Amino acid sequence: MLPIRSKKNHKKMVNPDNVAAGLKATLNNPNVSDEAKEHAVQRLESEFNLVPVQESGHTKDPDKVKQGMKAAIHNPNVSEGKKEELRHKLEDQF
Repeated sequence: MLPIRSKKNHKKMVNPDNVAAGLKATLNNPNVSDEAKEHAVQRLESEFNLVPVQESGHTKDPDKVKQGMKAAIHNPNVSEGKKEELRHKLEDQF
C-alpha cells in the first residue's frame, strides 16, 4: 500500500486495487472530461501497467438516442448552444 498524507498530516494507507478501480471507473463515467480520462489512462499504464481496452461491440438503439436528444432539447439545464447542436444532429441523423 502507498502512504499518503491527509490534511491533518496523519499517514493513511491507500489500497492500490481501489485506486486502479477508481481510475477504471473514471474511464466509463460520462460526466468526466476527456482530459481527466486521458490522465486516468496514463496513470493506469504507468502505475499499474494496465492498458484499458475499448469495447467496440456495443450498439445503441436509434429510437432511444433520438428520445434522449429530444429530452435534452427541452431540459432547462442544457445550454442553448448544446440544444442548437442537438437540433442539427436530429435533422441530420433522423
